[in-house]
Amino acid sequence: MFKKTMALLILSLSLILAPACFARHRILLIATTTSTDNTGLLDYLAPQFQKDTGIELKWVAVGTGKALALGRNCDVSALLVHAPQAEKHFIKANYGIKRTPIMYNDFVIIGPNSDLANIKGNNATNALKKIAETNSIFISRGDDSGTNKKEKQLWQKAKITPPKKSSWYLQSGQGMMATIGVTNEKNGYTLTDRGTYIKYAANHDGKPSLIILTQNDKALKNQYSLITINPKRCENTKYNSAKQFRKWLVSKKTQANIDNYKLLNKTLFIANAK
Repeated sequence: MFKKTMALLILSLSLILAPACFARHRILLIATTTSTDNTGLLDYLAPQFQKDTGIELKWVAVGTGKALALGRNCDVSALLVHAPQAEKHFIKANYGIKRTPIMYNDFVIIGPNSDLANIKGNNATNALKKIAETNSIFISRGDDSGTNKKEKQLWQKAKITPPKKSSWYLQSGQGMMATIGVTNEKNGYTLTDRGTYIKYAANHDGKPSLIILTQNDKALKNQYSLITINPKRCENTKYNSAKQFRKWLVSKKTQANIDNYKLLNKTLFIANAK
């Protein structure tokens, strides 16, 4: 009888306390780029964030254009993206409250060792001109991602409009890692962020088929920033949790952890919170 009574008491207490436990368990859903996901950076940071704040971080990895759309639709509470011009328009339209620089890396143009367009060592503008002049295969993401936006800017700077239907200019419509895979299959060139390229190289034991041919160009800087969604537009946004995430990301501890995240002993992102 005593055991039965105790069992009922424990069950009753668990039912009473369960809602409180669930209430304490907070989840923050953000939209981010495929690069922060593909590289494993968020998998590395998320457990630390939960340990420090009690908030579980979940994310949807898409191109920046789609991430901004998720923000406008109130589907997420924050964005970690890398298309500065589009981000500023997002803030100006009052969809976001604050844009905070978190880290950066750079874009690179990769291609096969054979380098038929002879772009090695060229800046981005000249590299794209040579690719177009030689009709060498170039794989664009074509997905309105931050990388795709940067690529369009670079073509514009080179004063070239890639043809929509072409034997050499192709669009994958996929994320960065998948696009690198298509580029490898086609023995072509593509623009990628350095972090995802390092992850690709690590997946191939440091001996990838595609190599970096164009890099260290000021035009190729790749800034990542956090934007919190405006609660006046999105009533259900987890604004307080998003603010905590921002505060946590810019802390000295997290900034150091971002700098220390490496693959093949190479730094993928450089922290630069302001």
